[in-house]
Amino acid sequence: MNFDARRMKRLERDGYNLIGRRYAAAAGPRADLLRAVLDAARLGPGQRVLDVAAGPGLLASAALDRAPDAWIVATDLAEAQLACCPGLPRAAADAERLPFADGSFDRALCGLGLMFFPDPEKAVAEIRRVLAPGGLLALSVWGIRERTPLVACALDCLARVLPPPKVARPSIFRFGEAAALARALAGFAPPEVRPVPLVVEFPDAAAYWQAFLDLAGGATGSLARLPADRQNALAAEVARELAPFATPAGYRLQSEVLVAVAVRQ
Repeated sequence: MNFDARRMKRLERDGYNLIGRRYAAAAGPRADLLRAVLDAARLGPGQRVLDVAAGPGLLASAALDRAPDAWIVATDLAEAQLACCPGLPRAAADAERLPFADGSFDRALCGLGLMFFPDPEKAVAEIRRVLAPGGLLALSVWGIRERTPLVACALDCLARVLPPPKVARPSIFRFGEAAALARALAGFAPPEVRPVPLVVEFPDAAAYWQAFLDLAGGATGSLARLPADRQNALAAEVARELAPFATPAGYRLQSEVLVAVAVRQ
């Protein structure tokens, strides 16, 4: 399939706008990961902080709790997501074309966003541009597929039940190896990359699937338009896929996320 970056962005924007506040509620179990990114960011008083692909501003809001004297701006392609964080300065913006002057920020944050950008090299260059010399970027990405069942289970079910998507999109596991993530951060000093375990529990398969839909962005709108028989087939397939992760209380999935910190030279 030919890759259409503009169409992918449009679908992602529409999907995340559709999700709205549901995203914030579903992202609650990722609190440990949020803390890991903020620890890496080494926030301090008076800093200027940019949260890229901020969604409903969970990372930006937590950053403000840690550094109440900082000036923190949340940006995202989906304006309905940003509407969920009215207490923060915010701007609807494409990560590949940030509307800020060179050297405007001391810190940049990006939680589980880099792998969704059609042109991650351009986005990284933009983040580097708006950081002051010596500024720091802290981000997280999904690990490799084999270590990330939280996402892989849903994607594998989609691949088995549905025809190939009409719009090609890059793999969200493409930066799951530390070396691949380091290469993506060209222009920064060699980054520190470390794996962070993420454990999420669900009472049943339906709860897992709903959580995926509440976080899936561009896929959510497409899946909502499926006929009932396809949706039922997906639900049944999800239950089978989750069987290896069953516990007496439901399902427990341990995944791996990479957290990286890099300094702007």
